[in-house]
Amino acid sequence: MKLKIMKLVFATNNKHKLAEIQQVLGDKFEIISLKDLNFSEDIPEPHDSLEDNAREKSSFVYNRFKMNCFADDTGLEIEALNGEPGVYAARYAGENPSYDDNMNKVLENLKGIENRKARFRTVVSLIIDGKEFQFEGIVEGKILKEKHGDAGFGYDPIFMPDGYNQSFAQMSHNIKNKISHRGKAIEKLIAFLRLNYGSK
Repeated sequence: MKLKIMKLVFATNNKHKLAEIQQVLGDKFEIISLKDLNFSEDIPEPHDSLEDNAREKSSFVYNRFKMNCFADDTGLEIEALNGEPGVYAARYAGENPSYDDNMNKVLENLKGIENRKARFRTVVSLIIDGKEFQFEGIVEGKILKEKHGDAGFGYDPIFMPDGYNQSFAQMSHNIKNKISHRGKAIEKLIAFLRLNYGSK
């Protein structure tokens, strides 16, 4: 049965995230960004868990715009750093840091440490008709000792997923989206929408 095109707001102002999501979703859904709604403010992420931050963002958008929506929050969890930077990945090096600032802090904190095991974890919060559903995606890997590649964003140049010999920043978007934490969470989201809303 052909899935009716569903309109969803993706609660982000991050153009990189939006491009990734649109590529994964293809033509199955019409994705509206916060920019499309003329909303450019940052939605607060005051919580210490990915689940609560994702819910905070999706609830904010649903309550404000009365539109079905989803939001995500992603953390980089490094074993030797007791799970840091975790939920604070985007601001690990302070307020409004650059991607390089955050990566440099990770590399500095891991200097001389052989255990480079890490994972990316994404939680997506979907709200449809006032009901919330969450989906998790995880990719295991390791932190490289220096940056490789210039594609992607965030920590991509220093993260190499298990089973590959390239960083996320060296991969094509197609490959990264198939194996990435966000890609896995979105695939669960799509499967859920198809199963529950495919005939509507």
